[in-house]
Amino acid sequence: MEALEMTRPNPAFWSGKRVLLTGHTGFKGSWAAMWLARMGAQVTGLALPPDQEPALFDLADVAHVVASSRFVDLRDGEAVARALKGEAFDLVLHMAAQPIVRTSIEDPVATFAANVMGTAHLLQTLRGRAELQAVLVVTSDKVYANNEQGRAFQEGDALGGKDPYSASKAAAEIVTQSFARSFFDKAGVPVATARGGNVIGGGDFSRDRLVSDIVRAGRSQGQTVLRHPEATRPWQHVLDCVAGYLVYLERLATDPAAPRALNFGPRPGGAEVTVGELATRATAALGAQPWRHEPDPNSIEARSLGIDASRARQVLGFESRLDAPVAVDWTMDWYRAQAEGGDALNLVRDQITRYESLR
Repeated sequence: MEALEMTRPNPAFWSGKRVLLTGHTGFKGSWAAMWLARMGAQVTGLALPPDQEPALFDLADVAHVVASSRFVDLRDGEAVARALKGEAFDLVLHMAAQPIVRTSIEDPVATFAANVMGTAHLLQTLRGRAELQAVLVVTSDKVYANNEQGRAFQEGDALGGKDPYSASKAAAEIVTQSFARSFFDKAGVPVATARGGNVIGGGDFSRDRLVSDIVRAGRSQGQTVLRHPEATRPWQHVLDCVAGYLVYLERLATDPAAPRALNFGPRPGGAEVTVGELATRATAALGAQPWRHEPDPNSIEARSLGIDASRARQVLGFESRLDAPVAVDWTMDWYRAQAEGGDALNLVRDQITRYESLR
């Protein structure tokens, strides 16, 4: 498939925009916050304190990169309303979530509270704001009812979820659609969802994520343990994913006919990479010990997962630029440089600059 002339976030659009970004203390949220601030957006971050140690939010001092950083629990509707009372925003990017499948199995009720009611509380608070131009709610590639047939999911496929995380994100889709149709559409404010693939990139130190597990094992001279090395995932670099979200939000704000749900994942036609293949490349890049396989008989994680991002290509002129092997290389470059004393904020900015120069 012929590569597109790359559509990328437009600094002229974002400069001066008042942006509410939830989840700015997380891995993807920190990258989004730094990129938005770099383009001149006035970013207000709303999230729980980081739950990672270390955390990219702290390493890059994101609290002082954005215009305002506020620690608020979106599960508390009154706290959300108080935090945003009297505030005016042009655009909203809702990324806050409980994002880990295994955590959702350990504590399903808290996961539903964060991902479903957190979304409802935010949308309720944003109702009736005349200055609002568009809202984008980030969900997941796991919102689809996965029958393990190996087919890449498209936006019109049925929603589902056999684990609490996946189900909570599918439910967040329904909540978002209901608020949009009942309230925001009438006010002329587009509200949409973005379904992103499995994201990798520098600065992710979450537990139970493949790359962060590899980095921790490598730095401690340990060995990475894989539960499902044969599983496939729609791997995507964080810059590709965040770029897609920002391009989509721009379009929502300027084109009333923009679709209300889009997939973001690997470039259509890109090579499928298994968990084991990605781990092999990552451990080699770090000079870490080879991974080992320890099956988990109680796991309900999907073996096959793919999403079709061709509609984003057709509608937005956007597609991922970093195929999985390159995404792994960029990710490991970041971790190696950071371990050698590199400043996390500068490392992020350098990769954004490098990404922006791609053709």
